[in-house]
Formats: sequence, C-alpha cells, structure tokens
Amino acid sequence: MSNYQLFATAPKAVEDMLASELVALGAVNVKTTIAGAHFEGDLATAYRLCLWSRLANRILLRLSTFKVSSQDDLYRGVQAINWFDHLEADGSFAVTFNAKHSTAIINSHFGALKTKDAIVDQMRKNFEQRPNIDKNQPDIRININLNGETAVLSLDLSGESLHRRGYRDTTIEAPIKENLAAALLIRSGWPKMAKEGGSLVDPMCGSGTLLTEGAMIAADYAPGLLRDYFGFLKWKKHSPECWQTLHDDAEHRKHIGLTKLPIITGFDKDRHNINAALTHIANAGLQNKIHLECRDISDAAPAKNWQPGLVICNPPYGERLGDEQETAALYSKLGDTLKTNFKHWQAAMIISNPELGFRIGIRSQKPITFYNAALECKLLRMTIEDVAFFIPKPKSDEERIHQITKATNTLQHTLDKDADKAPEPNNIPSTHENNAIELGAASFSNRLQKNLKKLSSWKTKNNITCYRLYDADLPEYAVAIDVYVGKETWVNVQEYEPPKTIDPHKATQRLAELLTAIPTVLAIKPDHVFLKIRRKQKNTEQYQKLADNRHFHVVEENGCRLQVNFEDYLDTGLFLDHRPVRLMIQQQAQGKRFLNLFAYTGSATVHAAVGGAKATTTVDMSKTYLDWAKANLALNKTDGQHEFIQADCLEWLATEAAQAYPRQYDLIFLDPPTFSNSKRMTDVFDIQQDHVQLIQQAATLLATNGVLYFSTNFRRFSLDKQALSMLKIENITAKTIPEDFSRDPKIHYCWRITK
Repeated sequence: MSNYQLFATAPKAVEDMLASELVALGAVNVKTTIAGAHFEGDLATAYRLCLWSRLANRILLRLSTFKVSSQDDLYRGVQAINWFDHLEADGSFAVTFNAKHSTAIINSHFGALKTKDAIVDQMRKNFEQRPNIDKNQPDIRININLNGETAVLSLDLSGESLHRRGYRDTTIEAPIKENLAAALLIRSGWPKMAKEGGSLVDPMCGSGTLLTEGAMIAADYAPGLLRDYFGFLKWKKHSPECWQTLHDDAEHRKHIGLTKLPIITGFDKDRHNINAALTHIANAGLQNKIHLECRDISDAAPAKNWQPGLVICNPPYGERLGDEQETAALYSKLGDTLKTNFKHWQAAMIISNPELGFRIGIRSQKPITFYNAALECKLLRMTIEDVAFFIPKPKSDEERIHQITKATNTLQHTLDKDADKAPEPNNIPSTHENNAIELGAASFSNRLQKNLKKLSSWKTKNNITCYRLYDADLPEYAVAIDVYVGKETWVNVQEYEPPKTIDPHKATQRLAELLTAIPTVLAIKPDHVFLKIRRKQKNTEQYQKLADNRHFHVVEENGCRLQVNFEDYLDTGLFLDHRPVRLMIQQQAQGKRFLNLFAYTGSATVHAAVGGAKATTTVDMSKTYLDWAKANLALNKTDGQHEFIQADCLEWLATEAAQAYPRQYDLIFLDPPTFSNSKRMTDVFDIQQDHVQLIQQAATLLATNGVLYFSTNFRRFSLDKQALSMLKIENITAKTIPEDFSRDPKIHYCWRITK
C-alpha cells in the first residue's frame, strides 16, 4: 500500500502524547503542531489509528493542497478532485470548513456551501445525478482547512470525533470527553500500573468515564471497537478486508485483556451518577469488570487485598459564583480521604483553580496543563506518603480551628488506641500523658505543671480563680492559655498567628499535642478546652463576634460575679490582665461617682458597684455588650444608681465635655481600643494620634480630687506628656501587671491622671 499524507487532530496540550501514540501505531514522519500532528502512513495505519487511538479527535487523509485568493479559487480547487473516485453519484457527503486569516473566504459557513456546490455541480455534470447532504452520518465527510491563502482539502476518515467511543448515553451529561479522560490516565502512569496489577479508584466517579477508559486501557481494549460508523466505511477506496483483519485482531486482544483486568472501582454519593455509570459500563461490555458503590467521598477506601495503584478523579471546578467555599471544603475532604485511606497509592486529579489544589494538602509534582474544552486546567499528580502531607493555609479562623480539631481528634484516637493495648504500669500518672510525651508534648506538659506550681501560692493568697497559666513560654507552642474556675473549670486557648516561616503542618500538630495534653495536666474534660485564633489586629471593630449561641458561665473575681463566654466571641468578656486595675477601682469606689468608657462587658462597673459606688455610668457602642454588662451587674447585690448608655464613646465624650456644666465623676476608667473604624463610629479612631484629645475631654469630667485611670494595650504607645502638661500623670503600669502576666510587661500600659 502507498503512503498517504495524514493529520490527527487532538485536544490542546496532548500533542507529545499523541505523537508517541501515532508512532506506536505505525505512523512515520510524525511532526506535531498545535492541537494535532502531521504524519504519513498507509491505509492500514490510518484504519489502525481510527480503531486504536485513545487521544485523537479525527484522522484526516489529505487529498490536495491549493491556493485560495478568491471564491473562484476555492471552487476550482475543490473541482480539481475527481469526486467519483471517492463517492457514488447518489451517495451522501458533508463538509466541515474552517477559515482563518483569509481575505477571500471570511465566513466558514459560506466556504462550506461553496465546497458543496463545487462537488454537486461536478457530479450533476458528469452523471446527471447529485449526491445528498447528510450532516449526521454521510458516506464521506470532507474537511477543508483554509489558513491565509493555503487550503488543505482532506477526507475525514473518522467520520465523527473519535472521542465518541459508543458507550456513552448522549442524554447523560458528562464533564469530560473520553479522549481527555484517556489522556489524564496515560499521563498519570496508569498503563504501567495496570500491567503491574495496580488498582484503579475514582472516589467521585460521576458517569464513569475515567473508570471505563481506565478499564479499556488495562484490557488492551481498542476504543473504536464499539463504533458502528466511520468516515471510510462507504468510501469508494475503502478496503473491507484490511479493516476486518484489524477489527478481528482487536477483538481477540480485548478478549484476552478482559481476563487480566486489575481491580477497578468507583464511588459516588449520588445514586443518579452511579446509575449513569452502570449504563455506560454495561454499554462498553464491562459489566462485572468494574465495581461501583454509592458512598460519600469520606467513606471511599480500598479493601485490604487491593494492590495500591492510582486514585484519579475529576472533582468539581467551583466555577459558579458562590460555590467557592463549598468546593474548597470538598477538596479538603478529598485530601483527608487520600491521606487516611490511600497511603502508598498514586493520585491524580484535574482542576481549573490551582488554589483548590492546595486544599488537598498533599504536595504534587509539577502540574501539567490540559484543556477541558476551552477551559485551561491542571493535572495534579501526587504520591500519597506522609512526607508529602501539609496543612493548607486556612481561608478563615473557622477553617483553622477545624484543621486543629481534626488533628487533635486524630491524635486523641491514636492515644486511645495505644491506651487500650496495654494496662497502665504502676507509678505512672497516665497512659495518655506518657503517649503525649512520646509524641512531642513532654516539654509543654512540664511547663504547664511548672507554671501551676509557681502560681499556686499567689492564687491561694489572693483568691485568684481566673488567671493566665501559659503565654507562649515555649516558642514552638505559641499560644496563650487562660484558666477560668467557676462551678467547673474551663480553659481558653488562643493561638497566636504563626510566622510564615513555620511549617503549617508542624504548627497544627503542635496545637493538637497541647490540646490533648491540657485536659490531662489540669484534670478537666476535653470539651472544656476552647480554641481561638488570634490574628494581628487590623482596622476593624475591637471585639469580634464568632457565633450567637449565648454560652455563658459565671466566675468570681474579688467578690464580683461575672459572666464569661468561651464560644461566641473571640474574647471571653473578661480581660485578665486588668484584674489589678479593677481591684483599685473597687477599693476606691466607696461613695464615688464612677464612669466606665468603652465599657465592653462592664466588669469594671461591677467592681465599682460592689466597692460601694453611689452611682455608675457605663458607656459602650454595642447593645450586645451593654446587655452583657447589665447581666453582670444583676448577678451582684449592689446599691446605688446605675446608668447604661449605648453610644459612640468618642462622640458622647466630646458632647459631654463641651457642655457649660459637664457631668462630674470622682472615678473614671478609660480603656479605649487601639484603633477602630466601625461603621457605627463617626470617624476612624487611632489611640496614638487621638489620645491627647481623648484624655483632655475625659479630664473635663473629673470632679475635684477625681481620678482618671487611662489604659491601653497598644505595645508601641507613647504618651504625649508635653501636650498633657496641665494634668498630673503617674505611670502605674508596673503596679497593674499581675503575677500571671509578669512575663509580658507590655501586655498593657496604665496611668493615674488627676487635675
């Protein structure tokens, strides 16, 4: 047989794979171009490609090349072919025409009509008959590609795209074409794994395309065997004998290959998807060869006797607006499943958003570009081993807490399993503690115990029930731990945002270790430990709400009963470092008029009232916190008049200070935020820039012999004494830093101010 000039079209980005496939199937002089490859081959090679190519879309046999500078050039170029050599006079044909960079034929549809006219006119002139137009399954399909002034006229031997294998129900939507699925499998190394007996799993199999293509590859199953239509079957130069020989050989190879199939399994939580996949698998004659189960992705797992192989899937891309959070959660779940159930396997998945790939938490090889239709995607390939695991950077504090909770539960599960294996030896405090030590938390547990011992006498002497036990004492455990004792004991853990140089996986593991160790060291229930994420404060409101479930508990401080909340807010409602300041206010409040500005939950107001204040005024912008302050005061039996004002403190203070006869107070507590740009405030507030005016206005409300306590937690704060020289100012910071905060003398600054 003589060689023909041929061209194979294919999806973009698979050209190198296509070239290898063409050579393997007998093509010669292969030269790739964008979305295809030129090559040479005889008729048997062309047939073999139509039957065996897993990657090509179409196989085009070139009939002629000619110049097109005008519409007449196109007409004459088409008529230069003797069409009766290819088509019966009463046969059928269709034309596919593509034009670009052409000034002669701008519209491809017009070019197709002109081509059709040239063929019909030739047949009618020679045979007084005309062939019919059949766009679905014509006897031959003619392809013309016009680029500039060069037209290539070819016969489309495939007839219709080769990705249409024949097993898919066209009424069922599928997210990827069959040849793209095959390309993903080949690029992921599945052919080699299959020969070695490796298993194939798709944990979100959808309509089963990846599974079916994977089975056909593993079984040496020619993808064209199911098709009953090609563009050469009624071509006048068709060789039925050659085709039948190739077809019979492919059937024989399939029969042998199906007896050697490895384990191939798909999971999907949607029963409709499972039913669609079953239909496609049956259409391919692969029933009883591929196992399907209706399972959520978190339940996807291999049986013990499965040989590790390839986990491959095409997860949702999350392209629709509003799907991002749900899709990110799905990718995280996929990563969890791979890490937990598929260690030592290979994994591959096609994604359109690289950020989603990070949610999986497994380091991949260099991503490979593919195109799913016009959408650029990346194929991620990864080896599922511990060394490749990492903790994705969380998108929110809630996600970070979820990551840590998950790691803690995993660690606790490990400890529980170890504890069940053997009885506790004598004279050892607890199996849990010992395992925690083995897992790297020994130094942390020891530090907690050391701090407990150090603070013990101080707590007893001063009747302290709520205190800071630990504050990033060990750099690798960067958290603050506060203990609150009421009817029960609760622990509030605040994670400081780790530096970018810290491996997130290690940071999460350490948090899991300490969250597991805390209940053991303090002898409390694990569900009494609460975790918060503390970020560097930005220009937002001072206090951040997390939920609205009103989980309140009552604690006591210096005879004052106060509500705290560990679940609904970033802060608990009680700033422990201000304990000495509140005690000063309590001890000095007898018979005084007290003003609490930026009052938060009103704990200072409660101390003043319990200390015998004859009147208190509590000002805060938040109704929620004012209600909390009222509830705190109601817990305590106090006399006196108590006023609660919901207002922007800056605006209220400015208004009161400007009065001819402003309110007068004997005791004022001023503890403003570092900065705030709340929508409810009239202006942006910055403590460093605005403190002079703020203090001056507050001092205006001081009665004779009145005292103003001004405090801030801005670490770089510098008081402008010169601008406030008309006031008597005493720095009392050292007196107001309690024992449990002694390691952090900059936790706050405090001044006693009088006129």
